Parts: sequence; C-alpha cells; structure tokens
Amino acid sequence: MIILAIDSTARACSAAIGRDGHVLVSMQNDTGNTHSEQLLPMIENCLSRASLSFADIDAFACTVGPGSFTGVRIGVSVIKGLAFGTDKPCIEVSALEAIAENLRPLGGILCPVMDARRSQVYTALFEANEQEELVRLTEDSAIALSALAEKCRPLVSADCPLYLAGDGYELALRELTALGIPCAVTPPLLRLQNAASVLAIAERKLHASDTQSDLTLSPLYLRLPQAERERLEKEREHKKTQTK
Repeated sequence: MIILAIDSTARACSAAIGRDGHVLVSMQNDTGNTHSEQLLPMIENCLSRASLSFADIDAFACTVGPGSFTGVRIGVSVIKGLAFGTDKPCIEVSALEAIAENLRPLGGILCPVMDARRSQVYTALFEANEQEELVRLTEDSAIALSALAEKCRPLVSADCPLYLAGDGYELALRELTALGIPCAVTPPLLRLQNAASVLAIAERKLHASDTQSDLTLSPLYLRLPQAERERLEKEREHKKTQTK
C-alpha cells in the first residue's frame, strides 16, 4: 500500500510518501511561504522523486487539527480534492499525535505544544512504553501553560523527563521550567511537524481500518476561529449596552 501524507497545521509544511512502512520520500518547508502556495508543488515533487503518479496512491492522510485554522482547512481541502471520486480511503491524524510520534524513540513523557495564541497552547500528553509504542495519556486540548504544568507535575521527574516539541517549544520550555517542571532538551530536527510521522500513524490506522472517505474527512477545531470569537464578543458587548 502506498500512502500520501501531509501536514499544514502550523508554520512548517510537509509531505511524505510511504510504501508498506517504508518512507520513500519526505519533504519539509519552513520558509514562511503560505501553505496554499507550496503544498501542491511539494506533493508533486514528492511524487516525481518517488517515480509515482496520483493514480498510484492507495490512501491519503493529513493532519486535521488542531492548529492554524487556515492551515488545517488547506490541508483537509487538498486531501479531499485528491481523493475525490477515487473511492480510496482517507486517514485523519491528530497534529499533536504526529508531533509526539517524532519524539517516540526518546521515551519519557512526550508533550506536543502548538501556539494557540491568547496565552494558550494546543497540547496533549503521551508516553512511549518499553516497546516504544505511543500511549496517549490525555486528549487534545487548548489550555494555559500553567494548567499544562499541573497536568505534567505528577508524571514528570528527573528519571522520567518531559520532552516538548511543536511551534510552541521555546515558549513552553521557558514557562514550564520556570514553574518547576523538569524538561529535557529536544533535538532541533524533532521539534517541528513532519509528514513522515503523519505517515507512520496513518499506516497503523489503515491496518486497523480506521479510515474515512473524501466526504467524511473533516477538520478538528478545539476553538472557534478568531473571526467567530470576535463576532460573538461584539454581540455580547452590544447586548450589554442595550440592557443598560
């Protein structure tokens, strides 16, 4: 089985193609260009380097969130478009689980952190067991770093360090360390999203028949988009002025 996997949920954009557990080609772009400009050319480049065409792809995978609302929509839309009318499976992957997959060989407590603005991060906690299997400890959520510190405190120790990764790495490392949470230094190459990790999770989901169609593939939003939050805030302020 040949799987095409992408991630466009945060600053870096990436694509990968794998066959039966082997990564054929993987590309990552962190230039700051918009994902709408770079994602399709990156996919086409991957196909060319692997000497494949879109018709050779057996399944399509993407991270469906959390993350940048625009980035999530772009990634999901691209995969839905590529899979449309092919009757080939689509695979939804949590962006946070994909980041944790990067860290799986390190062991310990694995904590993906994506900058959610408004003094919050998108995060979840995972652990790599003795068989190096990824075990989820908490669900994906958008929380303050102080709340994340309290979730980590009973799990982390000098013998069981916390590994952070994601575009919120620097912020979380600084804040959690200040709050007394021992954090190990994560190698720079493992800190950002990587479609090869999306691919690894997609392989496991495909074998478990945990798939969707191009019609049912959908984004995962943990918060309302900023425009919607601002609209609701204006409505609340308007109601307040009317009741005075």
